[in-house]
Amino acid sequence: MDTGVPRPTPGPLRAHGFRVDDDLDLIEFAGPNGMVITRDGSAIAGIGCAVTIAFDADDRSDLGTRVHTILNGMDRSGAAGAPAPLAFGALPFRTDVPGRMVIPAVQLHRQPDGARWAVVIGRDDPTGPPDVQPEPAQALPSRFDVAASREPSWWMDLVGRATTRIRAGELRKVVLAREVVVTADRPVDPRPALRRLRAAYPTCYVSFIDGFLCASPELLVSRHGDVVRAHPMAGTAPRLGDPAADAKLAASLLANANYRHEHQLTIDMVHDTLLPWCSFLDAEPQPSVVAVANVQHLATMVEGRLSRPEPSVLDLVHALHPTPAVGGDPRESALQLQREIEELDRRRYAGPVGWVDADGNGAWAVGVRSAEFDGVTVRVYAGNGIVSDSDPATEFAETQAKFAAVLGALVRP
Repeated sequence: MDTGVPRPTPGPLRAHGFRVDDDLDLIEFAGPNGMVITRDGSAIAGIGCAVTIAFDADDRSDLGTRVHTILNGMDRSGAAGAPAPLAFGALPFRTDVPGRMVIPAVQLHRQPDGARWAVVIGRDDPTGPPDVQPEPAQALPSRFDVAASREPSWWMDLVGRATTRIRAGELRKVVLAREVVVTADRPVDPRPALRRLRAAYPTCYVSFIDGFLCASPELLVSRHGDVVRAHPMAGTAPRLGDPAADAKLAASLLANANYRHEHQLTIDMVHDTLLPWCSFLDAEPQPSVVAVANVQHLATMVEGRLSRPEPSVLDLVHALHPTPAVGGDPRESALQLQREIEELDRRRYAGPVGWVDADGNGAWAVGVRSAEFDGVTVRVYAGNGIVSDSDPATEFAETQAKFAAVLGALVRP
């Protein structure tokens, strides 16, 4: 009922920073419903929701402006040196479907120098540091059922169909993905898998955002001040755990013309896309081999200086995604072929995953080695770049190696 009494207008959001003395594990702090990104000992995590920023396909190009308007509209207070509040996102692979970003109400930061901070976001200034006790551990599932959503023979036939289209000149490369569905006897807590992935893949971007888990080795793009970096990866070989054998496989990867061609498609696209934003941009002259626990990839660092006014990292994400490493080349032809023959809802697999602050700084990984959590069901994804000479059995074996990262962390007793 309208009483005629004006309702008070909510005050602006406030972001208050505190130094934190407790060495709290940020994966434990985030719990099964929070958000966390960790790499090389640094980590950021969040719980609760201060703001949700929903978007559809038409909003992606100005998402950076919307996010920065909200973050810059916050009154900031607290201890000197407190980090800026962040927005987190795990964005859908397809750019024509809706998604969202979240600004958590309580954010914890572990910085490279070991400093630990809490940022609390609300309408009123908090009276003291937040109580950041982790949620109790959930009961672990006692049984997992693991099944591919498509038969191996079906997917290998798909690779053959794609190579036929490539040889006919319709496109140069397409990335085809597979899905494995894990069903447990009780809801799956992501924290045990995250801890195992953090230990096994310390140089990867291990994250859990809005129910999406990934352990990605690949930096899509980062921006810190006027410095922009990307670390594209394309071309994969297994690791066997024997140094001599792994060195031989790495040398074969570098010498393989098929993989080098696939890799160069991605490097050229990333370089050419970033160049108009930059006063200087360079790529390493030769790819290197980046090894993670069970596979190794061809990788090339691209780094430059942004022109003024510097774009938001979200503008760069929008321009780059999807790269040929997860879509194909030419982009539109490859995406059309994916939609036509893949018969898979990728959801957020291979989409951008990361964070952004009020100044437009941030880091975004490519959401590979990933899984979608939904109660007792976890959908795990892996994909491969297909070119004219791709062998279906070899490509299938490579996806199996990629699946092993997440499945091994997820279903281990």
